[in-house]
Amino acid sequence: MKTFLLNGMAALLTLSAGAQCAYDDQKLRTDSLDRGVVAVRDGNSVFLSWRTLKGDRKNEPFYVYKNGELLTKEPLTEGGTCFVDNTPLDKVNIYEVRGGAANGLFTLRSEAPHGYVAVKLDKPADGTTPDGRPFSYTANDASVGDVDGDGQYEIFLKWDPTNSHDNSHDGYTGSTMIDCYRLNGQRLWRIDLGKNIRSGAHYTPFIVYDLDGDGKAELMVKTADGTCDGQGHVIGDAAVDYRELRGRILEGPEYISVFNGLTGEVMDTKPYMPGRGKLSAWGDDRGNRSERYLAGVGYFGHNTASAIFCRGYYTRSVIALWDWDGHQLQNRWTFDTDDTQWNDYAGQGNHNLRIADVDGDGWDEITYGSMAVDHNGDGLYNTGMGHGDAIHLVPDPLTDKLYIWDCHENRRDGSDLRDARTGEVVFQIKSTSDVGRAMAADIDPTNYGWELWSSDSHGIRDMKGNVVATAKDAQDPQHQNRLGVKKGRWLSINFGIWWDGDLLRELLDHESVTKYNWEKKSIDMVKRFEGIRFNNGTKSNPCLSADILGDWREEVMARNEDSSELRIYTTTIPTGYRINCLMSDIPYRLSVATQNVGYNQPSEPGYYIGPDKQDYVK
Repeated sequence: MKTFLLNGMAALLTLSAGAQCAYDDQKLRTDSLDRGVVAVRDGNSVFLSWRTLKGDRKNEPFYVYKNGELLTKEPLTEGGTCFVDNTPLDKVNIYEVRGGAANGLFTLRSEAPHGYVAVKLDKPADGTTPDGRPFSYTANDASVGDVDGDGQYEIFLKWDPTNSHDNSHDGYTGSTMIDCYRLNGQRLWRIDLGKNIRSGAHYTPFIVYDLDGDGKAELMVKTADGTCDGQGHVIGDAAVDYRELRGRILEGPEYISVFNGLTGEVMDTKPYMPGRGKLSAWGDDRGNRSERYLAGVGYFGHNTASAIFCRGYYTRSVIALWDWDGHQLQNRWTFDTDDTQWNDYAGQGNHNLRIADVDGDGWDEITYGSMAVDHNGDGLYNTGMGHGDAIHLVPDPLTDKLYIWDCHENRRDGSDLRDARTGEVVFQIKSTSDVGRAMAADIDPTNYGWELWSSDSHGIRDMKGNVVATAKDAQDPQHQNRLGVKKGRWLSINFGIWWDGDLLRELLDHESVTKYNWEKKSIDMVKRFEGIRFNNGTKSNPCLSADILGDWREEVMARNEDSSELRIYTTTIPTGYRINCLMSDIPYRLSVATQNVGYNQPSEPGYYIGPDKQDYVK
């Protein structure tokens, strides 16, 4: 058995993008983050953590102060970038971390909640649809971006009306709204997408990223006549209403708009590409398959990032790449399966996508379900396995070679692990079922690399396809049943999260963090979040889960029960490992930006984190 737990020993783990991703970090314009200090109450103590930045040295010394008084008599040079303060709290406590490439501050009041940072929300007013049905709002998907260049992330939050609909359903919906908040709860602006943008999981993917390289994030999203920006300016005709009697929107102009992240002001608008055209060309005539949208962001041959906005995946699929230079939007290329050379790529899209440099040329490729598109808009490969609901980026521990773990709805192809560059299948588990969920994470140190499982994988698989555990192997089935065994499955097939102090990944689902017990083949409860609700029904995802504060472990951002507050939970478990802030890894950062797209997927780095890379431990 491999030894990977801390056992009281402090270790330094320095990880960076590996052999396959070949980004030139000196040229690409990415986030410039500060120290990211966060402090939360934990019983009678306060738990602090902060980012390890790329500019930090090995064994970088850090000093912790509270209200100007030094708490660390000796510098913290080994172990994780975290500290437990057991001294009494004042009414206002200003914690400061000094050292390395940047210092950092965090203010904690004595009445602050335990375990999380609270962000007060300004909930939109209730409304009524044209057919007289009332609706209200809940806080839904979120993203983050630094809107003013100070090194701190702001929160972009989508408000979902309670009558939002899947594309397959009729019915009017309320307007979708997007707010921007500082961590102190200050709302900077609100954008109302208006009545001509239908509300639901597939209609409004939004991209938050610094797209012109000025160090400040913009927002890009699909808009329509009547969209009102954060300064009260209306796009197009505010009076026109394209909703038909079933509540669907089957006609009218469509736009793509870029908004100033600090002010919410619309800066440019262009026609959305492609337009819906003839509805039946997308697979039906009722605005179901024609209104399936995806979006993403990456580095596609330029040192600044570009956004992609897409339409369709069941039949015709179109990916349009947009550049923003600070003055105007420009469409650089469009990949369209209606083009003769790409006809056989039709019908291969997922409800989500992955973007990373999979071929080592320094630029990003788009894994669009069962197919992939190169950074220049040419097709890269096509497996022909069709549409699916979940997709994961899986790096090899020794080489960081990238693989794709994908599942399929067609009651034929099941799930497969393939080479992310070529599409060559490593192994496949065929199925006569609609395999609607799949998950990948390193949860067992006794097997090489990541573990892989799906809703019909017949247990946990290793990276060669071998079954390493099933529900029948568990030694405590009664305990598992309390955690929700269903149809022979006992592992969550939803989100992964780095939460506790070791290098294995935990699982995030239904307001809980659980951990696979690889010795008993069972599930242990690590953390249950009280007083919050996850989103999107059976998908059960938080507003956002990502490394947005503190050390390399990931935060959980979720709404409270009445959506009056957004809570950012951060772990209070010490760790002995130092790992660069995960947001400094480009594939991870891009996956955070696309977490709100379609069926939300966990953020995943382009390099391996886990016990199989012990040569990194210093």
